[in-house]
Amino acid sequence: MAKGAGPNTARQVLVVVVLAVAVAAFLAVAAERHGFFDLQVYYGAINYWANDGGELYDWIRVNTLYGFTYPPFAALTMLPMALVSWPVAIVISVTTSVAATLLLLYWLVDPVARRQGWTRWFALAVVACLAAAFEPLRETVNFGQVNMLLLILVAADLVLFTSRGSRWAGVGIGLATAIKLTPGLFIVYLLVTGRWRAALTASGTAAVVTLVAAALLPDASREFWTQALWNTDRVGVLSFVSNQSLQGVVARLDPVHPNRVVWLLLVVAVVAYWVWRVRAAVARGDEMTGLALTGIVTCLVSPVTWVHHLVWLIPALLLLVDNGLAAPAGSRRRRALLGLAAVSYALLISRLVWQWQVDFSGVDGFLGSNAYAWISLVLLFALPIRARSADADRAGIADLGEDVRGEAAGAGDAVDAARPVRR
Repeated sequence: MAKGAGPNTARQVLVVVVLAVAVAAFLAVAAERHGFFDLQVYYGAINYWANDGGELYDWIRVNTLYGFTYPPFAALTMLPMALVSWPVAIVISVTTSVAATLLLLYWLVDPVARRQGWTRWFALAVVACLAAAFEPLRETVNFGQVNMLLLILVAADLVLFTSRGSRWAGVGIGLATAIKLTPGLFIVYLLVTGRWRAALTASGTAAVVTLVAAALLPDASREFWTQALWNTDRVGVLSFVSNQSLQGVVARLDPVHPNRVVWLLLVVAVVAYWVWRVRAAVARGDEMTGLALTGIVTCLVSPVTWVHHLVWLIPALLLLVDNGLAAPAGSRRRRALLGLAAVSYALLISRLVWQWQVDFSGVDGFLGSNAYAWISLVLLFALPIRARSADADRAGIADLGEDVRGEAAGAGDAVDAARPVRR
C-alpha cells in the first residue's frame, strides 16, 4: 500500500490546501500582472487578418513595436480565436496551458511517486503547487504564451512515439517546429542520436504544414520568410534582462554592439557538449534526459530566450530531484543533486534578474542579470544520465528514475562534483 493511504489522506489534503494558500499569497506579492499581453498580440493580429481583411504581419499592437512573429502555420492553428470573444480566448489560453503542465508533471512525477511509495495524487498536487510559483510558468500563463503547448507536443512525441520506435515518431516535433521555429533543435536531436526516420518525419511534417500554410496564405508566407522573420525589432531588445540566452549574456556586455563572434563561439561550444551528452543519454535509453538536455540548449542558443521560455527547464529540474531521491540516503550525490535542484528552483521563482533591469553594469550586474542563464549552463553539465529500466521498457517510455547507475562515458564526474551554486 502506498504511504499516506487511509488515515493520512486528511493530512495530505490539509498539506495541499496550506501549500496552495501559501503559493497564492506568494503570487499575490511576487507575480507580475501582464494582462495577457502576448495573447492580445495573437488575438489582435488574428482578428485583423481573419475578420478585418488586413495582412497578418501588418498588425502592430498600439503604442508598441510588437506584432505577430510566428510562422503562418501558427496563425492557422490560432484561427479559432477569430470566432470567440476576448474573455473566452483568455479561458482557452489558461486552460490549455494548465492542462499541458499537469500532463507533463504527471509523466515526470508519477514514476518517482511509485518508486518512493508516495500517494500519487498527493505528489502531483504538491509539485503542481510548486510549479505555479515557478517564474517562467507563471509568466507563460500571465502573458498568454504558447510555451507549454509546444513543450507538451515535443514531450509527447519523445515519450509516446520516438522512444517506442513508432512510425508516428517526429510528428509532434515537426508540428511544434512549424508553429515556432525554436523547437527545430529537436530535429537536430533526432539526427545526432541516429533516429533518422523520426528526424525525416519531423522535417517532413514541418515542411508539409508550412507548404499548406503557404498555399492558403501566400502573401503572409512571403512576408514572414522574407521580412518579418528577420526583423528583430518585432521581438524586443537583445540586451533586455529578460533575454536569458547566451546572446542576451553577450549583448549585456555591450548593448550597442554585441560581439557576434563571441556569441557564435559560445554556441558552438555548448552545442558540441550537448551533442556528446544526448548521444550518451540515448545510448543508455534515457529519452527523458535527452528531452531535458535539448530543452536547456534550446534556451541557451536561441538568440532570444525570454524568461517565460525557460519552462523548457522544468524537465531538468524534476529529473534532478528524481536522480537525487534515487541516490543512497545521506550520500554526497544525493545532497548535491537535491541541493542544486532546490537552489535552482529558489532562484527561478525569485525574479532575481529583474533587480538589474535598469543597470546591469559591473561584476554584480554581469552575475546577477544573467543568473537564469547560469542556471541553464549548470543544469546542462550536472544533469545525470540514467539507464533504461525494465518497467520503462514494458511501458514503452524512457526511464524516469527506477535505476541510477551513474553517468555515461565519464560524465559522472561532473555530476558528482555538482554543488548548490552560491549567487
